[in-house]
Amino acid sequence: MFGCFERKFKITELGPPPDVIDVFNTYTNGELEMSPHRFLRFLVEFQGDEGITIQDVERIMDRVLEPSRADLTRYVFTVNDLFTYLLLDDINGPIKTQVHHDMTAPLQHYFIYTGHNSYLTGNQLSSDSSEVPIIKALKRGVRGIELDIWPNSTKDGIDVLHGRTLTTPVTLDKCLMSIKEHAFVKSPYPVIITLEDHLTPDLQAKVAEMVTSIFGDMLYLPKESDEEKLPSPDALKHQIILSTKEPKEYLDRPLSLSEILGVDYKEYDNEEDDDDDDDDDTEDAHFGQKTTLEYKHLIAIRASKPKNGTRNALRDEPGKVKRLSVSEDSLLKAANLYGDDIVRFTQKYILRVFPKGTRVTSTNFKPLMAWMHGAQMVAFNMQGYGRSLWMMHGMFKANGGCGYLRKPDFLMNKGPNDEVFDPKAELPVKKTLKVKVYMGDGWRLDFSLTHFDSYSPPDFYTKVYMAGVSADVAKKKTKVIGDDWTPVWNEEFTFPLTVPELALLEITVQEYDVDNDDFAGQTCFPVSELRPGIRVVPLHNKRGEKFKSVKLLMRFSFV
Repeated sequence: MFGCFERKFKITELGPPPDVIDVFNTYTNGELEMSPHRFLRFLVEFQGDEGITIQDVERIMDRVLEPSRADLTRYVFTVNDLFTYLLLDDINGPIKTQVHHDMTAPLQHYFIYTGHNSYLTGNQLSSDSSEVPIIKALKRGVRGIELDIWPNSTKDGIDVLHGRTLTTPVTLDKCLMSIKEHAFVKSPYPVIITLEDHLTPDLQAKVAEMVTSIFGDMLYLPKESDEEKLPSPDALKHQIILSTKEPKEYLDRPLSLSEILGVDYKEYDNEEDDDDDDDDDTEDAHFGQKTTLEYKHLIAIRASKPKNGTRNALRDEPGKVKRLSVSEDSLLKAANLYGDDIVRFTQKYILRVFPKGTRVTSTNFKPLMAWMHGAQMVAFNMQGYGRSLWMMHGMFKANGGCGYLRKPDFLMNKGPNDEVFDPKAELPVKKTLKVKVYMGDGWRLDFSLTHFDSYSPPDFYTKVYMAGVSADVAKKKTKVIGDDWTPVWNEEFTFPLTVPELALLEITVQEYDVDNDDFAGQTCFPVSELRPGIRVVPLHNKRGEKFKSVKLLMRFSFV
C-alpha cells in the first residue's frame, strides 16, 4: 500500500533538455554564464526573433532573474535561467501575437472568423437562445455573428431563435446591445451581423430603427463604391456591418388571397434542407406592404442562395458584391465537380459555408476544404467542441487573433490561361517542417493526482498531426512515457509540405489506458505562423480554454 502511495505522488522536477544545454554552451563558448549580448545573439540567430534590442534583452533577463540576484549593472543567465525563459509563453510562445497581415485589401480577400446560430447555448433543437454565447464568441475574436430573427408571440416585436424548433427565444435588442458592448473587446476589425430574416415589412422597419439607434455611428452605411468591391478591414475598424437578403418591395399590383387574408403559406416551410440555412426565402410573406427603404439601405453585404443550383449561383454578376451561403454538403459536391468555379467566385464575392441541418447536436465539419477553395466565412457552432472546432480556434490564432486572415496570394490570382488554384493538383514540396517534442509539464498543478489513474502516475504520449491539402496530411506520435507527471520524449518528426500556407499543425496529449485513452490537452496552429526555435506550447482543454499550467516544450525548424 505504501509503495503505491509513494509511486503515485513521486514528482520528477524538470531540467533543461540536452538541446538547451548544447545551445547554451554554443552561445557562451562553454562558459557557465550567458551575457546579455550573447543572449541577444541566441534570440536573433537561433530563435529567429526580429526587432530585439539590448534593452529588450535586459528587461527579459530582469524578469527571469530572482530579485535577490538582479544586479542593475550586470545581467547574466545560467543554463537554468535560459530554460526558465524558454517556458514563458507570453514572450516565447509558438506564434506571433501581433497583427502582421496586410489589412488594406477588400474584405473579400480575407478569411473571417464566423459563427453559426451564434445565440444558441447548446443543441439546434431545444437549447436556450441567449446573448451569452454571442459575448463569448466576440471575446474570442469571432467577427461574424449570425442571428435568426422572427416575430415574437404577439407579432409586434422581434425575437432571436432557431425557428420551428423548441429553442427558447431571446430578444433582438438584447443581442444587439451585447454586440455593441463587446464587439471590439478582442479585435478592432469589423463585426459582420448576418441576419436570417423571417420578418414582415413593419418589423423590418423596427429592425432598421433598432440597429441605427443602438449602434449609431458604429453602423456601416453602404456606399456606391461598394458595388465592385468592399472596403478593407483597416478602413472598417470599429464598424458593424449588416448582411442579409434584400427585402422584396411590393409595388402597385393586385394582391393575392394570402396577402388579403394576412396569411403566409410559405412562411412555415422547412428551411433546414440543404442550402436554406440563412436568407430563408420568405419574400412573399410581406403581406402586400412596401418594405421600408431604410432597412434595405442598411444592408452592406447583399446575401443570396443557390435557388437554381450551386453552379449557377457561382456565376459572375458584374457590379454586384454579394454573399452566397451553401451547406457543407453542397460545398463538398461542388468542390469535387467544379472546384475551380468556387475559387473564381471567392476571388470577387463572399462565400459562407454552414453546417448541414442534420448536425442537431451542434457538431462541426472539417473546415479546410472550404478554406482551400477560398471561402471567407466558414460558419461554425462555437459550442460544438471537438477536433473541427479546435482547428477553427487554431486557424484564427493567426494574425494576432484579430479575426481576419489575409488569404494566400495563390487563392486570389489567375494564371495566363485563367487557371486558378487546384487543391487536388500534385505539387512539389515547398517547405519541410521539423517538429521536436522535448517534454511536458503542468498536469500535476492543474489536475488532481488521481485524475488519470487512481493508483499510479500518468502515462503520457503526444500526437502530432498535419492537416492541409491531401498530400500534406500526416499523423505522428511519440512513445508512451510511463508513470511520470513530467514526461520527457525528445522525439523529432518531419513534415514535407506542398502548400504550407494552408497547413495546420495539431497537437494532442493523451494518457494511455488499456481501455480508453484519456484526454490531457490540445492545441493547433497555422504552420505559416510558427516561430522557429525552441518554444513553449500551452495546451487547452476540450472547450478550447487554456490550461493554467499545462505546456509542452518543442522546437520548430523549417527546411
